[in-house]
Amino acid sequence: MTTKTDPAMQDLKPTVWIGKQGCTEAAIEEIVAHLKKRTVIKVKWLQNTEVDPESVAASAGAALVGVRGKTMVLAQRGKKEKK
Repeated sequence: MTTKTDPAMQDLKPTVWIGKQGCTEAAIEEIVAHLKKRTVIKVKWLQNTEVDPESVAASAGAALVGVRGKTMVLAQRGKKEKK
């Protein structure tokens, strides 16, 4: 399934990485800080780490744009992705 946001999501470089400790409070704070600077960010995590993208988005107060594999795209809540 393809959407209009796929090319934009592919061009976006990961700005936050979640390591083997999982999604800690520090990781959430980092996501919030990056969302204040940008409207859309990409978050990646390690293969052996369990992360629930919906709970990460809810904890950070962000909108979950999409998930592909071990990568999620988050946007500021109430703002749409620029084309």
